[in-house]
Amino acid sequence: MKKRWLALLLAGAVTLSLLGGSVLAAEEDGAEQTAGQTESQGQEEDGAEGGETGREPEENYIPDPVGTLTFENLERRMRENNLTLLALEENIQAIRAIDYDVMYEDIRQALNSIASAQWTMITSVPGLGSMMASSLDAQYDALRDQFEAIKDGELQKDNEDAIWQLQALQDQMVMAGETTYLAIVEMERNLQTLDRNLEALDRSIQELELRYELGQISSQTLEQTRATRASLLSSRQTLESNISNYKFQLELMSGGELTGTVQLGALPQVTNQQLTDMNLEEDLAAAKAASYDLYEAQLTLDDARETYQDAGGDGYYNKDNYEWQTANHQWKAAQYTYDAAVQNFETAFRTLYLQVKDCKQVLDAAGTALAVERDNYAVVQLKYEQESVSYNELLDAQDTLDEAQDAVDAAEGDLFSAYHTYRWAVDHGILN
Repeated sequence: MKKRWLALLLAGAVTLSLLGGSVLAAEEDGAEQTAGQTESQGQEEDGAEGGETGREPEENYIPDPVGTLTFENLERRMRENNLTLLALEENIQAIRAIDYDVMYEDIRQALNSIASAQWTMITSVPGLGSMMASSLDAQYDALRDQFEAIKDGELQKDNEDAIWQLQALQDQMVMAGETTYLAIVEMERNLQTLDRNLEALDRSIQELELRYELGQISSQTLEQTRATRASLLSSRQTLESNISNYKFQLELMSGGELTGTVQLGALPQVTNQQLTDMNLEEDLAAAKAASYDLYEAQLTLDDARETYQDAGGDGYYNKDNYEWQTANHQWKAAQYTYDAAVQNFETAFRTLYLQVKDCKQVLDAAGTALAVERDNYAVVQLKYEQESVSYNELLDAQDTLDEAQDAVDAAEGDLFSAYHTYRWAVDHGILN
């Protein structure tokens, strides 16, 4: 049975690694496009605004319209439609369907049958019967081990561990789907920024063409600006292709129609109450209790302790014996390895906690900057109405305001992503 679970877990792990690679590529593509647009603008994009996360209760579930997908419904749709997740769930239910009382009785009867057969062989044909009866010993011993494992609860515990491991793999796949969703949202935001940059560049080109005709600039300056536009346009086409590709993957993961055109809903917001409710030490304790990785590390430590005790443990009379020395060093190494695993987990969790707090302060700063730019735009708009500034100056002010809004939107997305990852760690013990 364990071999079958292992094969299943390995297959799932390969699938998950492929999903993870796709997500990473999506994030890298998004980052590259952001860098490209930053060079054209001479500005950087910061993150931005706050909100609320949490999933809708089951009774409030509202299906997504055809061709759309919301973040709130993504996990449910993956668990209902993703074939790999469904296969994992069936294997979980197969383990849960085991009736250990019935299995225990079946094995007991089988043991009695084998013992009876052995006795019959021995008494009916002395000598030859004993040889034939001994051939059943291996089968009897194997069943006896299973019988004792059920009696002691070891098989039940092993199967519960297998369920936990399969569920952890399911959670990681869902998390990979959510990360893909977030990457697409970021790329679509970058696409909007690129479009605005192209519009601003078109206005600049029109102005440069007029100045060239007046002999105020060289043809080289004009051509360089046109080349910049061509480069931006190429970046836009690449970004569109990447968005379509990762939407296709998201549709595949969520069981949607494979078109590469699914429309994503806005991200939920993280509320101030949710941020206030974050408690580092209590949440860390919950995350450690929910972590299968830490549980597995504990099992490895327990195995090492058992090996050490089998070698004589602390009470071994001959400390100079090389076998005891080897076991002792291996036991100490296992303790260090476990302590390092716990330490790394705690450090990563604390980093997540601080990241959420930092994203919130970035959002607040972006919101303040947006308020300033709104006031600035109102001033420019009034001047335009009074005919003291040009229409292009008004459009430039609008671009600056839009950039400030972009910073807020980006920070809002960063905060949601950080908080959502934090909740995965607290509730499921999974650190991304």
